[in-house]
Amino acid sequence: MFDKFGEFDSYIEINKAAAGQKEEGDEAALKDLAKENGIDLADAEDYFDGAIQELCTPLIAAIGKLDIEEADLKPKDIMKDWTDYIRTQIADSEEMQLAIRKKGKSLKGCIAALLKWSFDHQHTVDNEIKRAAGVTAGKVTLGIPGMANAHKIIRDYYLGR
Repeated sequence: MFDKFGEFDSYIEINKAAAGQKEEGDEAALKDLAKENGIDLADAEDYFDGAIQELCTPLIAAIGKLDIEEADLKPKDIMKDWTDYIRTQIADSEEMQLAIRKKGKSLKGCIAALLKWSFDHQHTVDNEIKRAAGVTAGKVTLGIPGMANAHKIIRDYYLGR
């Protein structure tokens, strides 16, 4: 992940790197830059050909980074839901779009924050629920944040609150 060009801190940095590749006439490197950052290759071609003025916007850069990190992490079940919550927040907020791209912020880090909250907020599962589920363990606890809490934890992680 981010092996050839490194992790960019913003969509502006990506666009500067793309401008450099375009200026040198290196369409292959421009496509590599786009691919490494989760940006559609058709956008790279359009940028190289002059059909669009920038390779990416804050939204495209944020979604691209999340796509690359998700492909690497391969989240399942609730972690996939959390990733979808991040996507929703990206779509709704330019502040979140810019924050997602920041160096040091990652899907793994965000999921770690959600998991930490989960462990810190475990509640004992009622015995009748355990019986209905066929669980015979003496004590069962659960601590998954609801959607509203998950959205807050995600915002707090990415926005540094």
